[in-house]
Amino acid sequence: MATQVTSRQRAKRFQDETRLGLVRRARRMNRTLGATYPDAHCELNFTNPFQLLVATVMSAQTTDSRVNLTTPALFAKYPTPDDLAAADPEDVETIIKPTGFFRAKTKSIMGLSAAIRDRFDGEVPGRLADLVTLPGVGRKTANVVLGDAFGAPGLTVDTHFGRVVRRFGWTEEDDPVKVEAEIAGMFPKKDWTLLSHRLIWHGRRRCHARRPACGACPLAQDCPSFGLGPTDPEVARKLIRDRSFA
Repeated sequence: MATQVTSRQRAKRFQDETRLGLVRRARRMNRTLGATYPDAHCELNFTNPFQLLVATVMSAQTTDSRVNLTTPALFAKYPTPDDLAAADPEDVETIIKPTGFFRAKTKSIMGLSAAIRDRFDGEVPGRLADLVTLPGVGRKTANVVLGDAFGAPGLTVDTHFGRVVRRFGWTEEDDPVKVEAEIAGMFPKKDWTLLSHRLIWHGRRRCHARRPACGACPLAQDCPSFGLGPTDPEVARKLIRDRSFA
């Protein structure tokens, strides 16, 4: 009976939440995420904006670890946009095949390389408006590059980000652009990039799509979705992933 009362009280608490209360809760949760994942960062390996751009496009429908195993050979052979734009597509396909969807990805990374060569003097542009004109580059990819290669604030609304913020009750939106706009209004710009990393890390490590580790989550008290996954601490701890899975 006590559990049922607690459950009802929890539901009412979030149901009656004001906008100010939501923002305060979201920022408190961000601080908890910061303490939980102090090393949160982009998990794609890169040394310059071009490498990060290509790696991010290649990361669709695969893991960052798989991309990191694949890009060294690609960048060793084709280190610049000029090089990749002029490559033999079949050779590129062979190199990046382990990442999946290799034909579509080859078309995108060679196309964006040609666009950078022809329209931006061989340099990756540092503006969102320019980045999203490149083949295979949407707002998510553009914000990754802006935040991690150029130091410009951006929210990376990938699958993990969207799932976690909806479970947190920060938004009910499904459209990534609307999610980005809504979450952006709750945090200072300076927090956007690191917030993205923390949410993505949380989605990869604890707040999984199928069985979130609710019983081992430091955000349990502030999360309206607590109980979606196992609440027993011992069971939940076994679900925590130490490594990243995209």
